[in-house]
Amino acid sequence: MKLGRLNHIGIATPSIADSIVFYRDVMGATQICEPFDLPAQGVKVCFVDTPTVSGMNGTQIELIEPLGENSSILGFIAKNPQGGQHHMCYEVPDIYAAKAWFESQGKRVLGEPRIGAHGTLIIFVHPRDMGGVLTEIMETPKGTH
Repeated sequence: MKLGRLNHIGIATPSIADSIVFYRDVMGATQICEPFDLPAQGVKVCFVDTPTVSGMNGTQIELIEPLGENSSILGFIAKNPQGGQHHMCYEVPDIYAAKAWFESQGKRVLGEPRIGAHGTLIIFVHPRDMGGVLTEIMETPKGTH
């Protein structure tokens, strides 16, 4: 397995609307997508694009807000009421091969591959097995790179 492109950094927030104001007015972000619901994961999502450099897409910031009483991030927000860094996401060409590799290394993969916010398959690897960082692995979207 080889480390792929850093696709995004997930930031949990109690309010995507407030976070959009911060990234636009304080950080100078100019490309912010419309928030959308991802009910299967219990979150509302909004991507903030960082600038393209030397023809390469920048890393995105994924703002995630709890959606409903069964949200996957309610516990995180309860422990961190202002929000904060939730996860880092790296791309791989084949999610099933990546899952098998992580498991062969004794890493705890949290669940089976499922569709993530980019519309591609994702898995999460337990933070205790990844240097304290919840790590999302996503299959590179087709037609890119």
